[in-house]
Amino acid sequence: MNRINFKDKKLLPVWDKIQKGKRLSLADGLVLFHSSDLISIGKMAGFVHQRLSGDAVYFALNQKIEPSNICALACRFCNFSARKGEPQAYEMNIEEILGRIKPDVREVHITGSLNPHRKWEYYLGMVGRIKQRFPQTDIKAFTAIEIDFFHKQFKLPVKEILKQLKAAGVDALPGGGAEVFSERVRKKLFPKKIGASAWLQIHAAAHRLGIPTNATMLYGHIETYEERLRHLIMLRDAQDKTGGFLAFVPLAFQPGTTGIKPSNQFGSAIDDLKTIAVSRLMLDNFPHIKAYWVMLTEDVAAAALNFGADDLDGTVGGERIAHDAGAITPPALAKDRLIKIIKDAGKIPVERDALYHPLDIYADNVIGKIPYLNSVLFYNYFEKERFKLLPIVPRRMGILSLKGKIAAGLFSLMDYLAQEDTLELMDYCIAARNQVKSVMLFSSKKWPDLAGKDIGITDDTATSVHLLRVLLEKKYGIKANLVRMQGTARNDGDFAAVLLIGDEAMRCKKYGLAGFEQVFDLATEWYHWQRLPFVFAVWAERKALSPNDKKDIHEKIRQTLAKEKRAPSPLSTLHGQRIGLTPRETKTYLDGFTFRLGKPEMKAIEIFRKIVADL
Repeated sequence: MNRINFKDKKLLPVWDKIQKGKRLSLADGLVLFHSSDLISIGKMAGFVHQRLSGDAVYFALNQKIEPSNICALACRFCNFSARKGEPQAYEMNIEEILGRIKPDVREVHITGSLNPHRKWEYYLGMVGRIKQRFPQTDIKAFTAIEIDFFHKQFKLPVKEILKQLKAAGVDALPGGGAEVFSERVRKKLFPKKIGASAWLQIHAAAHRLGIPTNATMLYGHIETYEERLRHLIMLRDAQDKTGGFLAFVPLAFQPGTTGIKPSNQFGSAIDDLKTIAVSRLMLDNFPHIKAYWVMLTEDVAAAALNFGADDLDGTVGGERIAHDAGAITPPALAKDRLIKIIKDAGKIPVERDALYHPLDIYADNVIGKIPYLNSVLFYNYFEKERFKLLPIVPRRMGILSLKGKIAAGLFSLMDYLAQEDTLELMDYCIAARNQVKSVMLFSSKKWPDLAGKDIGITDDTATSVHLLRVLLEKKYGIKANLVRMQGTARNDGDFAAVLLIGDEAMRCKKYGLAGFEQVFDLATEWYHWQRLPFVFAVWAERKALSPNDKKDIHEKIRQTLAKEKRAPSPLSTLHGQRIGLTPRETKTYLDGFTFRLGKPEMKAIEIFRKIVADL
């Protein structure tokens, strides 16, 4: 994958920066946009996709709800909005909205117009009724434009608007309304809409409240390549500060009857694929890039899966905004069709929820890859033959393993212990002696003072939460309320402490987490108590795998560790660099782990097993 036969040699310096993990500049982006070597650009974006998402491509069973098209604005590029009393105007009541949602839908995506005739209670009631009727369905609702409208219409602060929506049941915000962060374009096409500053402030406010969001860019109209790139760079800078963006969604402009004439260089499949690839390369801190098939067409979206996109959105039933503007795609895609598109691209179809938690996998021979720095060295030289790699956090890997969807992987210790009847222990692990540096309790209080308090637990953890409970109850003799968190960890007074693991824990340890002055390393706490290492994860494989498959997995891991011992892969250094670590800090961190199961590690496992059983 690292070997690309470039036709355009101007791309070579850009490729060098990508391989070294260096951030691309606006000038680099212009080189990409002006190059005609589309295949090489796609391969570079595919390299980044593989590094971040492995072989996974995500989709959701989702329903689009647009409650009304009656709007206080009249943007030039919009064919959707109407005035009250016009023949095409409509308003849906809450019962009509509930009637459009099917029980198998896992994500409801609510966006629409700025209707001046609705009351605030209508929106809270809509969200609350959906969550009550469909508790397993995530609600992604209301763009920053709508949040700003609510703030002005109902005379409530933006933070209060967001807090009430979250309490009612909103799980995430969509990314719409960003358009292009250009005052020139805004004044010509949507002068009454909020600009870049307000849009970014609203998303930052959501992130501070633990509400993750998407981000978009409407491209292919009167904007320039430089304006596109400035938009991407502003999003990248915002993500550096908050880490709350889930996905970036490039939206191809649909001219409809707007009278807007796109530039001659825009509006082609080539421009669509290049924009997706450039987005993947520029947005190095965004987890996901979406190929929104509704606006791209099914064929272009399928091709985009090899140009850096790792998400097809979903079934998208009920969408009207793009189709009113002339989108020629079907009104919805069936689940089976999405799975086929992804498989035809050579990827793993992964059904997700709104927060990108994997719900199901539609592929065989999948290796689970914990996407943290302490685990990456196992996969640096893990060449694919029989198996494909799925980056997945510990807790979610355990859930999918229960469904028989994971052939092998680095399992959370608790998940292995719970599934010993179907999993076979291997000789490899992630164990730490007197400190781990990436399983950290950030607290506003000392241990004894946490009694009876609420402690926020990252949704990723499966073993560390049990270790925390063991330390609280058995070592310190206190009990606390452990509450699963969604989104990023922030102290808004909800929790006395928060438990973070993996790369996020290391970031917060290095840069601090506001409101939490006390920082406790759980491996250190365990070692001072038991004088033993702690085993956080173990390699295991399904007992039902064929002998040849088992032999292949063992040999791959053995070869990988041998290569790492002779000459550590630069990929670990690059991974550490993305967290903010120097090469020396990365090496020191990894040197603190044991990766082979020995007698001390097996003894620690048995002691922990007994203590957990006592609880």
